[in-house]
Amino acid sequence: MGTINYSLSGMRDFNFLEVRKRNYIINNLTKLFELYGFSPLETPSMEKRSVLFGKYGDEGDKLIYQVLKSGNFLSKINDINTQDYKELSNFISDKALRYDLTIPFARYVVQNSQDITFPFKRYQIQKVWRADRPQKGRYREFTQCDVDVIGSSSLWSECDLISIYSDFFNIIGLKNISLNINNRKILEGIFDSLDIKTDFTSFCISIDKIDKAGKEYFYDFLDQKKCSKVQSKLIAKLFELKLSNSDKLQYIKSNFINEKVNSGVEELLFILDKTKSCKIDISIDFSLARGIDYYTGSIFEVISKDKSIGSLGGGGRYDGLTKMFGKDLGSGVGISFGLERIYMLLDEFNLFPKSINKSTDVFFVNLGEKEACISQKFVNILREKGISSELFPDCVKLKKQMSYSNKKNSKYTAMIGEDELNTGKINLRNMTTGDQELLTIDELIKKIKNE
Repeated sequence: MGTINYSLSGMRDFNFLEVRKRNYIINNLTKLFELYGFSPLETPSMEKRSVLFGKYGDEGDKLIYQVLKSGNFLSKINDINTQDYKELSNFISDKALRYDLTIPFARYVVQNSQDITFPFKRYQIQKVWRADRPQKGRYREFTQCDVDVIGSSSLWSECDLISIYSDFFNIIGLKNISLNINNRKILEGIFDSLDIKTDFTSFCISIDKIDKAGKEYFYDFLDQKKCSKVQSKLIAKLFELKLSNSDKLQYIKSNFINEKVNSGVEELLFILDKTKSCKIDISIDFSLARGIDYYTGSIFEVISKDKSIGSLGGGGRYDGLTKMFGKDLGSGVGISFGLERIYMLLDEFNLFPKSINKSTDVFFVNLGEKEACISQKFVNILREKGISSELFPDCVKLKKQMSYSNKKNSKYTAMIGEDELNTGKINLRNMTTGDQELLTIDELIKKIKNE
């Protein structure tokens, strides 16, 4: 009979090694964010339903986990005479699990604007939830790692964020990473030049779906919206350009002549010029749209050229994001790191430090009450010196204790037997080589500290 799986699909447990690997990524991000002058922030797992809904477009709203109202609200269910999904949802739910960290961040900034120094630079590493279809690299519960600047429209902020991407992937050793960049003003300019019957958000969402559904999906969308064949071919060529960044910008300026396109091009030129020293490949991709409603300027997406795994991160510029909460606190820009997919790549390419798998420095076996008392004394001394150590709690067969130490990946196993009690020394075994030696506690401390 097989083991029953009690876990929800798309939700995961993490064992000790997985937690350490995740912490390795998070710790490197945290150090980098702090290095760039960002401060940490945490917001609640749940927000008011009204805070989240209507901020991510219809597609995003469908993926928000709604939480039922407390109390006997169903007693009034007969008062509702509608089959409308949104009305029913609003009746039975008044709160929801956060979909991302950006909207809660905007809510926090508005509520605390009197106490915040602007430009406000924050980083936030917390879990988010989406009612998505689970697949490789995509989960219903996952950790987002966001870093944002709000209260400044300066493009130097974009340059800083690109530099963070560059530094991070260099630190963890992931090669062949590409940062794709575009500007929503360019997409708006293209959209304005087309005589099609749709809205800009739908246009961007259809571009966003090219990766999953293919380019034909987008061209069918244009055809359905009565876009002319000439215009469709022009856009098709735009998405298939194999040119340098400067030539791509020249092409779009020549073929889509309007103020929005020119403004977007100028912003990209500034960013490209100021990030020349970054150790990450930056590529202009006019098919990058990031369909979320609130982006208004530069947009980013990070991918691996070695592995087709989806986005490793992304973000962009948003203007007036805080207006939805009653105050316009200026322009902002932010990026996010895809912890789960970065983890998968580091694991696949064996790039996690080998020290991550180390458990205890010194594991003391338990050979009896008298021996255990001395062993515990040594354990306490080692811990005071910052050396991880532990004593097996039960006096059982030595073979079982050695097997336990080996499975825990202890660096050394220490034994205090009758001979060691008489000499005051420790019988130390290297669990990798099998070598054994007799050491005093001071010699043991010196040995480990010098490694």
